Order: sequence, then structure tokens, then C-alpha cells
Amino acid sequence: MADFSQTDITYLAGVGPKKAEILNKEIDVFSVEDLLYYFPYKYIDRSRIYFVHEVDGNMPYIQLKGRITAFETFGEGRKKRLVAHFTDGTGFIDLVWFQGARFIEDKYKVNLPYIIFGKPTMFGDKFNIAHPDIDPYINEEERPSGLMPYYNTTEKMKNHFLNSKAIQKIMAAAFSSVVKNLQETLPEKVIQEARLMDLKSAMRNVHFPENASLLREAQYRLKFEELFYIQLNILKYTAERKSKLKGFVFSKVGDYLNSFYEDNLPFPLTNAQKRIIREIRQDMATGEQMNRLLQGDVGSGKTLVALMLMLIALDNGFQACLMAPTEILATQHFITIQEFLQGLDVNVELLTGSTKKSDRERIHSSLLTGDLQILIGTHALIEDTVQFSNLGLVIVDEQHRFGVAQRAKLWRKNVNPPHILVMTATPIPRTLAMTVYGDLDVSVIDELPPGRKPIQTIHQYDKKRGSLYDSTRKQLQEGRQVYIVYPLIEESEKLDLKSLEDGFEHIKEVFPEYTVCKVHGKMKPKEKEAEMQRFVRNEAQIMVATTVIEVGVNVPNASVMIIESAQRFGLSQLHQLRGRVGRGADQSYCILVTPYELSAETRKRIDIMVESNDGFEIAEADLKLRGPGDLEGTQQSGIPFNLRIANLTRDGEILQFAREVAQKILEDDPQIEKPENLILRKQLRKLSGNRYNWGLIS
Repeated sequence: MADFSQTDITYLAGVGPKKAEILNKEIDVFSVEDLLYYFPYKYIDRSRIYFVHEVDGNMPYIQLKGRITAFETFGEGRKKRLVAHFTDGTGFIDLVWFQGARFIEDKYKVNLPYIIFGKPTMFGDKFNIAHPDIDPYINEEERPSGLMPYYNTTEKMKNHFLNSKAIQKIMAAAFSSVVKNLQETLPEKVIQEARLMDLKSAMRNVHFPENASLLREAQYRLKFEELFYIQLNILKYTAERKSKLKGFVFSKVGDYLNSFYEDNLPFPLTNAQKRIIREIRQDMATGEQMNRLLQGDVGSGKTLVALMLMLIALDNGFQACLMAPTEILATQHFITIQEFLQGLDVNVELLTGSTKKSDRERIHSSLLTGDLQILIGTHALIEDTVQFSNLGLVIVDEQHRFGVAQRAKLWRKNVNPPHILVMTATPIPRTLAMTVYGDLDVSVIDELPPGRKPIQTIHQYDKKRGSLYDSTRKQLQEGRQVYIVYPLIEESEKLDLKSLEDGFEHIKEVFPEYTVCKVHGKMKPKEKEAEMQRFVRNEAQIMVATTVIEVGVNVPNASVMIIESAQRFGLSQLHQLRGRVGRGADQSYCILVTPYELSAETRKRIDIMVESNDGFEIAEADLKLRGPGDLEGTQQSGIPFNLRIANLTRDGEILQFAREVAQKILEDDPQIEKPENLILRKQLRKLSGNRYNWGLIS
């Protein structure tokens, strides 16, 4: 049978070299198989024909049967528009085109029967339909009916006559010539167990649905398959990694951890912290390499857990390192860990891009001799010149900000790979964790340290600055400190930097009796660090900043976070910024400042922030509002595959079921070698070189 992944798209009728080039560049369609897996994004029911006298402004789309009585042209130049007067005998409606007038007048004639389809809008005192779909009406059998698929197309595609209707025609050509030879991609056993439609029927009904029920069945089949292969690959890879990679055995707890626990522990561990340390100790004692994700909301005590685990590594004769994405965060970790370890004989150093050459050489040398036990740093840790004597534990903080290749360089810093702990304060929804981090064991710190009061979040309109500044001054008079954050979005960096500078001057005028400092990403690292330290030492009471302070700033005395233009931030980012306050015993506040005019979605986002302090609840809401590709963090690292039909927001149950079926197969056939699983082996091999970058799932 033909392999349609190797059959060029030009094989299909109506697709010449020029159209193929547009399809290649705009939507990554190169082969016939690519086209078949380019699914509609919506369907519109065209089974009903309305009468013109029934039309009202609340209808999304309508279908009419009638005749054009006349064409008229209005306006000139760019404002020129062609209007066709259309009637079905019960009333008149105008059809309007703002371009392509000559083509329309040549193609469509007055007094011939047509089927018109589009969205009615009121213009003046009349209804019109802009750029409608028009089909000649010959007889009832041949008129468009049922569920009509709609395909996403770009402006460039439309300019080359490749709109949704054109894609539909190309798809019809594919179905008439190749779909009968389409090979099944799932074993019969899986199809029966999951009660799935066969592939040919699913493809036909997802592109040309006979009815709504069959469309649902087709979508379920294709979603299941997509998620099933992701899970099968993740589970197989995880099992192979665990069987092949031998880890260092951390068999004991000794003087380093015991001394710290007895003499230096700053506050009692929460039950959640104790549970995590117990889980990870068990991992590191098995002889298998640990690969674990630690999720903990802002302020949950991840750094303390990380330090205690590093001390266990030291007790077993190994070195440890902690890598953070920014110099600010790495420095913060270094200062915090130094304070925690005061009085203990532990050698800790900081390595970043700003480290002096002489210090760098000293660090390199003491790493090789083993005198340097804990190294904290940024990307500088992954340089080839950084060599350890015996690295046993790697901790990566805010790991979604590192590329996989960068993280992997740390894994290779010893003969056997060290134990790996990746940490994030961005709570990850369960469905996303099962896909993006599916090969990691997951631990969650779901408890805040005692004495922390929930942060009060308030939505304030920017026109009411008087009351905002009054309440802020009250906090300052009580000896507290304040963050004021301005958005910084790459596309308009100059504009945003100006608004930050203006804001800085304005705040100095409003609060002349207090010292104001500022921090933004364009500053040199040393300048940034100097300003941060002024705030940490309370030499400055107000910090005006961009989102550069989103992670890693720990000032327990800061009790107010004012976020300007809060409508420009995503939920996860707002939650991260809010986490900079509420770190002491005092009541803290997060003020979200916006204009009155907000879209419904933005208002919903602000309301969620006001109502909830739960990071996981917020992450789930963010996933629903924005989808996985836009979530804070996942865009930088890249969700490692493009889901073509499944949706992680809505298809969590299908994902869970697909994972269970995949797990059952691997329990019976770990290497996928049995004859009945030949299809699975073949598909995994094919997908590994196709649209999924499996190597990124880690």
C-alpha cells in the first residue's frame, strides 16, 4: 500500500507547484498525509435554508435561496464597494464585496438561482452579508447541506485563492483518489478496547461529516490516537531510561544534614516539605537515576528543600549544583543558601556571566579538587570549562526557561548521570504535566510555611490613583516596602521603557519622603544587583521595576505589589509577581491596576486573580483561557509537539484513558516486539522523524 507521508501534495488534482509552495510555507503541508491531518477548526450547519424575512442581527450564519436582482457600485478608491441586491420573494438583503468587484460581476449573473451563505449584519436600516459564499442552485440534491467544515487559512493563502473552500475542494480530491488506500494506524486490539471508529471512517467524517454524532466519533478516534502515541512514547522512554541509567546511591544521612537540621533550620518544616524530602531520599537510594519534577507555589519553601537534598549529596561524598535562569535569581539563591549555612563548614560559590576571571579560575580549580561542594549559577554552569570532581545532584530552578539541550549539558558532567531535580513555581496543570513532563516523577509542595497570611488581591482602576497612593503611603508609614511593576513586552520595548522611566519620576514626585529605586532588563547586571540590594537592605522603600523581578526576589518586609497595566499580563505571570510579597508575617496586598475598558476575557482573568491565591487553580484557568501554547513558560521551551486535533484543556479524560491503554500494552510487551504490535512500532518510528520532537519531552 502507498505511504501517503511520502506522496507529494502535487499528486492531487488542482494542486500545482505554486499552490504547493504556498501550502508548504504557510501551513506545513508537504504530503498528502499532511493534508489529511490538517483538520477543520469548526463546522457550520448548512442543513437549513432561511427566508429573508426571518433574518435578525443575532444570527451567526444563515443560508438563503434566491436571486440577484441588480449590482450597484458605491464609493471610490479604497472605499469602493460592490453591492448585489438579493431576494427570495419574502424580502431583500444586500450582498457586499470590498474587493474583487470585476471578478464577482463576471462570475455571478442577475436572475439566476443561487444559494447564499454568510453572517448577516445591520448597516443603516438594512441587513447585509459581506463576502458571502455563493453556489449555483441546480437541484436540492446538489446544494451545500449538512455540517460544512472550515479550515484555518492565512492572508497569503487567501491572496492565492486558497481559502477554506479551496482547501475543501483539494481535500475532496484526496478522498476521491487516495483515502480508500489509507492504512490503519492502530492495532485491532486497541481499536476494540477503546471502542474506536476505524481510521478511514474517522478521516471521512472529520472532513466531511455525515451528521453530528459521526463527527463526534471521528474526533474522539483521532484525539485518542494522537494522545495515545505521545503517552506510549513517553512511558516506553521512561521505562528504558530507568532500566539503563544507573544512578549514584545516596545511602546515608550524615553530619552535613544532621548539623543543619539541629542547628540551622530557620523554621520547622511543613508536612509537605517532609514528605518531599522523604520521597526524594528514597529515589536517590535505589541505585536508579532520579528524574523528578518538584512543583511548589511561590513561597512554599522549595529552596530549603533543595538545600537539604544537596547536603545529603555532600554526606555521600558528592558535589551538587543549582542552576537558575537569571543572574538575579542565582544570586538570590546564593545569598539565601549562604545565610542558611552560616556557621557550617560547607564551601558554596556563585558562578555567573559577571564572575571575574580570577574568581572563575579559582572556582574551576576547586571544583576539580572537590574542595568546592555546592556551585550555584546561571547558564555559566553548562560551559565545557566547568568540570566537577564528582557531581551527584543537579537542581534546575524555573526549568522551563532553559532549553532541553542546555539542561542536558549538566547531565553529562559525570561518568554516570547525576540525580536530577527540576523545580518550578509555575504550577503546571495535570494534563500538561502528563505530556510535557510525562517522563518525570512529580512531587508537589502543596502547603505554605506556618505564619503566612493569604495575600489580598484588589482590582483598582487607573483613574482612582488618589486612594491607591493613600493606602500605599499607609503601608510605607508602617515601615513596609512596595513594588511597582510596569509591563515590558519585547515588541514595544522602547515605549514600555519610557513608561517605566516616566513612572519612576512620577512615583518620586508622589512619595518625596521615601527613596525609590528602579530595576529593568536593560541595566547591566552589576547595576541591577546594586539596586536590588538597596531594596533588600531597606535603603530604598519603593522599587519600580519590570517583570525582571518576577522570580527570585525575597524581601519579607515588602507587603505591597502594584502591577500597572495588569491587563497586559497572563494569569501565571500575575501570580508569580504576586508571590514577591506575602513572604513575612504581615498582611500583604497585590493591586491590579487597569483602565475601565477591558475585554470580557481580560476581566475574567482579573476576577480569577482577585478570587484565588491557589496557583494550581490559576494554572488550570490559564490553560482554559489561553491554551497550552501560550502558557507562561511553555512558549519559551516549546510544547514538544503540535497537537493537531486534541486539546489539553478539554481532552483530559481522553488523555488519561490513552495513557492507561498505553501502559497496559507496555506491561505486556515492554519492547513492543510482538507481531500484533507491529503497527505500534512502525508508527512510533515514523512519528519520531515527523511532527513530534520526542527528545523535548523531559
